[in-house]
Amino acid sequence: MKLTKDKILFEIDEKIDFLVKKIELLDYINPINILEEKKRFFDSKFTVEPNFKYPNLEFDSFNLQRQLFAIKIEQIEDVVLRKLYEDIIYEYSGLIECIDTISEGKKFYYNSLRSFGTPTEKDVENAKFILHFDDKEDEESSVPRFDVHQTEQQFRTYSEQYDFTYTIKHSDKLSAIAMVLNNKQTLVLNSNHIFSQFDINILTNHEIGVHMVTTMNGLRNKLKIFSHGFPNNTETQEGLAVYSEFMSNSLNVDRLKRLSYRVLAVDSLAKGYNFQQTFRLLKNYGMNNDDAFIVSVRVHRGGGFTKDYLYLSGLKKVYNYHKNGGNLSTLLTGKVTLEYKDTIDYLIANGFAVPSKHITDSYAKNSNTNQSIAFILENLK
Repeated sequence: MKLTKDKILFEIDEKIDFLVKKIELLDYINPINILEEKKRFFDSKFTVEPNFKYPNLEFDSFNLQRQLFAIKIEQIEDVVLRKLYEDIIYEYSGLIECIDTISEGKKFYYNSLRSFGTPTEKDVENAKFILHFDDKEDEESSVPRFDVHQTEQQFRTYSEQYDFTYTIKHSDKLSAIAMVLNNKQTLVLNSNHIFSQFDINILTNHEIGVHMVTTMNGLRNKLKIFSHGFPNNTETQEGLAVYSEFMSNSLNVDRLKRLSYRVLAVDSLAKGYNFQQTFRLLKNYGMNNDDAFIVSVRVHRGGGFTKDYLYLSGLKKVYNYHKNGGNLSTLLTGKVTLEYKDTIDYLIANGFAVPSKHITDSYAKNSNTNQSIAFILENLK
């Protein structure tokens, strides 16, 4: 009887896997004309609204939604697993809506709210609290000096400690300076960026130490949801990634301020700010022109992308979880969510998932020596 139940579960999981392979929001949300629009914006003395263009959609969103909701989730007899897969169907439906409405202004923004939420008053207060701290950073490590090829070599050297391989590509179409494409096991580096040692220390721990680690652990599980992602996994995954920066002594006040600016920028969307207004808000908080433009692109792309506030809230949640004795390896089993920890434990205990093989190196020991960072994390609300 158990075999029959297992067979149904894995068949449903396979159907979802087949349908959602092309649902990679990051493939579609990054504008393909950032450099041209940056020049136009700067030439206008920051007065024109950028007109971003995006990659073409490679799937029929309506048909994909219909096929997702046609899956007979009720055939899963286990209540815990059935509830998980119901949540997953709604999660992927929301992501499809996001992708389908990129560049459609408020339509996309409301879909983004559904999938990622928006900062609470507490989140905004935390961001402003961080901005009160002075930067006392190592100027030498902050000097941009490495091109994309030199940076790639440092990533390859760092990755030798992990028992997996992945692809590295370069792109001039990124709004970030690096990102992991989960479905392709690929790290993409921004070829327009000159990297500092500080950048590289953060990115190796963040992108490889967590995002690639959870990608590879997810692939070890027979259930494909560990690779595609549990509901609302962004906050946990980004929280884990920034926490690895902290544990490896790579996190500093400047980096926390960058994350705080993102919170304020996302909050500006709820206030109805356009691109120019968000840009000026960030400038008023002390950002330079280039950085203010980058953050404004990140939050205004698509029509209002709210994901970026989750880095800071996720960091605080993971920090509290680990401080209270939580097992971080459970959260590395794939693209999972802290709120589903009991479900993950249930899946492992019943043979539907396996414990993490690859463990974030920095989690072995707290190497942070920055007392300001320790104080900030302890006192975030």
